[in-house]
Amino acid sequence: MRNRKFLSNSISLALVGGAVLTSLGASFASAEEAVDSVERIQVTGSRIQRTNVVTSSPVMTLSAADIKASGVTRIEDLLNDMPQVFAAQNSTVSNGSSGTATVDLRGLGSQRTLVLVNGRRLPAGSILGSTTADLNTIPANMVERVEVLTGGSSATYGSDAIGGVVNFILKKDFEGFQFDYQYSLYQHDNSDKGVQNITTASGFDAPNGNVTDGNANDFSIMMGTNFSGDKGNITAYATVRDIDAVVQSDRDYSACALTDDGAGGMECGGSSTIPTGRFTDFADFDYTVAGNQFIPRDGLLYNYGPTNYFQRPDNRRTFGVIGNYSLNDNVEIYTELSMMDDRTVAQIAPSGNFFTTSTLGCGNPLLSDQQFDAICGQYGLTKDDTRELYIGRRNIEGGPRQDDLRHTMYRGVLGIRGEINDDWTYDVYGNYGTTAYIQTYRNDMSNARIARSLDVVTDPDTGSAVCQSVLDGSDASCVPWNIFEAGGVTQEALDYLILPLYARGDTESLQLNGFVSGDLTDNGWVLPTATTGLGVVFGIEHREESMTFEPDSGFQSGDGAGQGGATTGLDGSYTVNDLYAELELPLLEDKFLAQDLVLEAAYRYSDYSTDNTTDTYKVGVNWALNDNVRIRTSLQHAVRAPNIGELYASQSLQLFNWDVDPCSTSSPQYSFEECARTGVTNGQYGNIPDSPAGQYNELGGGSQELTPEKSDTISVGVVLTPTFIENFSVTFDFYDITIDDAIDTISSAEVVRLCAKDINPSMCNLIHRSSSNGDLWVGSNANSGYVEATNINTGSFSTRGLDIDSAYNLETSLGDIHFNLVATYLESLEYEAYAGAAPYDCAGQWNRDTCGQPAPKWRHIFTTTWNTPWDLDLTARWRYFGSADELSEADDLTTLDTVNYFDVVGNWQVLGNTKLQFGVNNLFDKDPK
Repeated sequence: MRNRKFLSNSISLALVGGAVLTSLGASFASAEEAVDSVERIQVTGSRIQRTNVVTSSPVMTLSAADIKASGVTRIEDLLNDMPQVFAAQNSTVSNGSSGTATVDLRGLGSQRTLVLVNGRRLPAGSILGSTTADLNTIPANMVERVEVLTGGSSATYGSDAIGGVVNFILKKDFEGFQFDYQYSLYQHDNSDKGVQNITTASGFDAPNGNVTDGNANDFSIMMGTNFSGDKGNITAYATVRDIDAVVQSDRDYSACALTDDGAGGMECGGSSTIPTGRFTDFADFDYTVAGNQFIPRDGLLYNYGPTNYFQRPDNRRTFGVIGNYSLNDNVEIYTELSMMDDRTVAQIAPSGNFFTTSTLGCGNPLLSDQQFDAICGQYGLTKDDTRELYIGRRNIEGGPRQDDLRHTMYRGVLGIRGEINDDWTYDVYGNYGTTAYIQTYRNDMSNARIARSLDVVTDPDTGSAVCQSVLDGSDASCVPWNIFEAGGVTQEALDYLILPLYARGDTESLQLNGFVSGDLTDNGWVLPTATTGLGVVFGIEHREESMTFEPDSGFQSGDGAGQGGATTGLDGSYTVNDLYAELELPLLEDKFLAQDLVLEAAYRYSDYSTDNTTDTYKVGVNWALNDNVRIRTSLQHAVRAPNIGELYASQSLQLFNWDVDPCSTSSPQYSFEECARTGVTNGQYGNIPDSPAGQYNELGGGSQELTPEKSDTISVGVVLTPTFIENFSVTFDFYDITIDDAIDTISSAEVVRLCAKDINPSMCNLIHRSSSNGDLWVGSNANSGYVEATNINTGSFSTRGLDIDSAYNLETSLGDIHFNLVATYLESLEYEAYAGAAPYDCAGQWNRDTCGQPAPKWRHIFTTTWNTPWDLDLTARWRYFGSADELSEADDLTTLDTVNYFDVVGNWQVLGNTKLQFGVNNLFDKDPK
């Protein structure tokens, strides 16, 4: 299967190996559970407070019990199991990790999913340009429930809520003490003989037998007390989480980089930047080193997979306090204070010289006579000449590259809320958050020092090999890098070549929000056909976002050999002022075929300091025909303003994934006429080398010319609670989301296709092939080939499908049995590169460039829980992922088959205050497809 490494990394490790967990908790609590029958409440998607709230927008709720029953220690793992969620940044991302955990609703991008805590924004979790929140800040033990609203909700919450909203409701008014400990690990049986034979046949080690790894320890405490005659409560919590790494070498399906062998089977692929070196002009010769001789490379590749982390090691600490105090019925002061410190390490294959050096002196004293003759002598060159060639050499002596990422977040909320009178309430708060970022990149190499360490001559005084830069005084510390002889690399050379890289950054977010909510029933604002009156909300909001990112000179210069280009700094900010309103008007109540019929509407006006203004709105209808049937429908017009990174990120060379440049190899996929439009000359056609690592150069970065993107979400749903089937309910919600003027990049692969196939001159102008051989991947400097892929307002994204949520409770003499099915049918997931372009439909598809991760058309989770009469609760889950076909112009396409995963969890109340939890995720140790 081609690109197996890419596929396996796109699947959460919780799906890869059986995760065994045990949990022990003790609590001494008397938490208040009784709720005043006339208490007004609000749900995600609206700020209107009613005694009985049912909205026109579909909201899915996960309870604290659901979190416990899942057996996960990370919130992102819980959300990623939901059929509506696509995998984003999480613990399994190593190459390209931000060190954070994010959520992506509907596959529209995590930047289009708004994350809230108690209805208020979380600060940006990443310092790399996005305002996306980091789920690592959420303490699982404090979560009362998670409300997930899919589809636009900008009229209620402002920008970023295009894909939907994830709202974490934390526990409050807790009294007592609670301690929880959970231990988990991964277990996998390496028994795939087919893959093992492929690995060993390629000369690589293949793991065999059972392996247990990825140990995780999670401690949490929570304590709370009421005071001042129950007028106030303060609840504090603290968590400690330590997770060990899992490396790809310990799984048989990832011990080598699997790829198609061209004959319907698989083989181990890899990179031609190999430990023994690759010396080539991509035309006449292609050598590697044996002893001190050049020998034909014969397609030898480096297996880069084994050192990569499947799961990053992680150490997280959180602490927080939630408090409230009622001065009287009209004034309640509340606060939320929290901090999070998270440190993780991403590890990938060793650095090296990735074909950045193209000039070698024929008189280099490190060359043997045979090597001199192979690349110089036989071509009529003398030792006074230089030879143009490309060198790829993996620095396995220096160890794997490690990206040490640390985020420290502080957040504080201070607010006042209460009743103005029996009909009106108010809520005014300030919400401040900041995240500090520290990055240390280890074991990379310096491009500049590589060039100097290979420019070696004979010292006229001593006769020894010495860097030319030592003789001319430009770099007296240079040490020759002897890659021309097996075992020739010295520790002194490594000390000189290895370049540590450092970066620092900060983000700040301030939200000032105030609103009043009124129920005008008693004021006579009631239609004659109803008994409940108009509900309204009026509010004003001010928000400030700022971000700085300061990489060191090594990052900024692009001197890191394994970085794929320069990492540039960022310093930007913006402010936005909003006015918003909501209304809810009952049209009919207690009528024939209208138990209740309610109209909902919302509007928000936003004024940005970037000279953009936006209008967002919502119109919805909620219609309960009777106790058996409820119909809900809504139209939401949402917007998302460009975030700081999209606006202010400097432009620099980066890497992107691509199966193959269709104008490369000796048998290009495109004709000469098509390739000529992309910049290929007649002499280059058929001679352009392809990147064996599947990575190419693109110029990425921000633009201050961006305008807000706009979206329309239509949802239509029906809720069935038939009275003739006791304890049964099912909902069907159809959704259709379209985003126009999307803030994105046109993928570099798509740029090449649009130029070559569609004869689009504007796309052709974005392609810059190297002048030497027309490639788009060799090197990462000003002379390298690349494709421009900066942020612009592109075409559109759209997605359409159906959500199903069904629940049934069976009461028996041996306890209740609960059944729940949550499923999504993805009808379409389309991407339009620019207005008017033919769209790609990624539903049921995957690939490395356009679609990315697999998007099965059908996904579901079916859960069964048995509450036994013996203080033992047993839960079984069935997670289903449908198949996905490869979207590609190639002939040898890879289909990802349907996959089923099964989990079991048990909760046993050992003593009155002690509960034991145990379980296994991926019970049958199903491998990823």
